[in-house]
Amino acid sequence: MVVGAGMAGHRLAQQLVQHGTDRPVVLLAEEEHPAYNRVLLAEVLAGRYAPELAALAALPAQVERRQARVVRIDREQRRVLCDDGSAIGYGDLVLATGSNPVLPPLRGLFDDSGAGRERHTLPSGVFAFRTMADCADIEAYLPGVAQAVVVGGGLLGVSAARALAARGVQVVLAHQGEHLMERHLDPEAGALLRKHLTDLGIEVHTECRVRSVLTEDRTVTGVELADGFRLEAGLLVVAVGVRPRTGLAEAAGLETRRGIVVDDRLRTSDPHIHAVGDCAEHRGVLYGLAGPAQEQADTLARLLAPGPAAPSYTGSRLLTRLTLTGPDRAPLDLAAFGETGPAAPEDRVIRLADAAGGTYRKVIVRRDEQGEDRLVGGVLLGDLSTVGTLAHTWEGDEALSAHPLHLLTATTQSSTTPGGTR
Repeated sequence: MVVGAGMAGHRLAQQLVQHGTDRPVVLLAEEEHPAYNRVLLAEVLAGRYAPELAALAALPAQVERRQARVVRIDREQRRVLCDDGSAIGYGDLVLATGSNPVLPPLRGLFDDSGAGRERHTLPSGVFAFRTMADCADIEAYLPGVAQAVVVGGGLLGVSAARALAARGVQVVLAHQGEHLMERHLDPEAGALLRKHLTDLGIEVHTECRVRSVLTEDRTVTGVELADGFRLEAGLLVVAVGVRPRTGLAEAAGLETRRGIVVDDRLRTSDPHIHAVGDCAEHRGVLYGLAGPAQEQADTLARLLAPGPAAPSYTGSRLLTRLTLTGPDRAPLDLAAFGETGPAAPEDRVIRLADAAGGTYRKVIVRRDEQGEDRLVGGVLLGDLSTVGTLAHTWEGDEALSAHPLHLLTATTQSSTTPGGTR
């Protein structure tokens, strides 16, 4: 049984059937929407993709998908209890519960005068940006909105800002960090990204903390910054990060830290319960990206399927990819992987930058004990044609067969996924 029908849960159900599982596969879905590729959410919000085009391939007929929200795990009886009163037994249980958007403690964000559920209701015009339901809610609210503020300059915030700009909205992006996407980019690449967004008409503020949400009759009218400056807004998107959904696991007594702790076989502290995707913490790492979630699902499907012993999960190597497009402008391709700066004395940094052309390419090369150069990370931004070659070399931990400068100037083409990998 799989709890959660997002990308990880959907992929796991597909792969279990493909690997010939001899047990029934039940997928419990909390969202009403069919499973979708969340990488494409910004394209849906921008109006470039219809929601149905982001849907994942249909589940095999052998998978039973049920609309149900699990409220408790009964480990002793090996069953889950749902909000409709049903109880469903399991042999092996997989938690693919994903993550929730982080809503910071901004003054005025929640109604302190209310009680219960009403107290946790966002003002009208304030949205998170994480799910297809969020896209639909923003879409419904957009008519008549002239100005929007996006709080958060990470991957989701940047994606939301450029999507709203594509809809003709005047957008201000407020980010607390020193530069945009600081988890993935170095300052130079962050500056180029900022210029690209500014050229799209987006007003970008970094080292800028929003402290209050301004409302009138619980409808957003703007935000107030820490320095007292106010920004008008008919719509506010909060995209400051996500938090793994661990509540079910915690209530069941499973080991949790930041996420649900799993071993190399993706087992929790209960050998009959596994976890994959955004909610899983493996070797102290929370990935929160689509690529590792799918890798975990593929690995667990092989581990649970009948047949020869399958290899364990040893972790994922992260490649973050984003393609930014705008009206009458060439797309800006962005990729970041591994270490974005030197971390050891023997590390070398090879950099090519063209500010006028809006391109920036940097790789980190480390010499191993055998005297061979290996790629340990990189930041690439611009109209890229080398991502495929570099990613393959890095993911395979291969020794470099040529000088790193040759890699940065090679012309091998690679495929582009709109919206990036999240």
